[in-house]
Amino acid sequence: MKATMKRIVFAGLALAVLTGSASAHGKKEHGEKVTSVPANLDMFENEFGRTGRPEAVVRTIKVGMSDAFKYEPAIIHVKVGETIRFVVQNRGEMLHEMVVGRTEDIVKHAILMEKFPGMEHGEPYMAHADKGQTAEIIWAFSKPGTFEYGCLIPGHYDAGMKGVIYADGGGVITKGSVQWLHGSTGDNEKSDNRN
Repeated sequence: MKATMKRIVFAGLALAVLTGSASAHGKKEHGEKVTSVPANLDMFENEFGRTGRPEAVVRTIKVGMSDAFKYEPAIIHVKVGETIRFVVQNRGEMLHEMVVGRTEDIVKHAILMEKFPGMEHGEPYMAHADKGQTAEIIWAFSKPGTFEYGCLIPGHYDAGMKGVIYADGGGVITKGSVQWLHGSTGDNEKSDNRN
């Protein structure tokens, strides 16, 4: 009788747990898939710039990422003093990212990612986008130089998923321009990647 009673109590508890979790989900649908990942606006400064303020953005540059391990565009020109909004779109099936930095820092980070592939990071100069997602980086380029961006998911950088950013000194900075990848379709849209 004791064994039967224990089974009944156990079965009752199991049923309560299952029913409780089922009714917690009920017919309520899960949230929609996140399609846009906002920029990390934590204040950060390094050797090539600092976190940008959204109200200071002077130009938006759209960057496509593909499973062919390519960025489009692969070369970007900015002016020192510009705050850029990078809108990074994953056009592939696998996770990709855009990490902006000095070449030596990108290479070191890529090696670290190879050793620790599950490592999470989310600094303001990085954007991660899963299949179909877009993500943003808002970055103020405060120093001239040649910088790089790359996908540091293990194997992606070595397969050639990288690009170059030339930060040139001086020039006129106008607020509100948007760079598109495939030609101009409006008054404030540019078909190349120079302002």
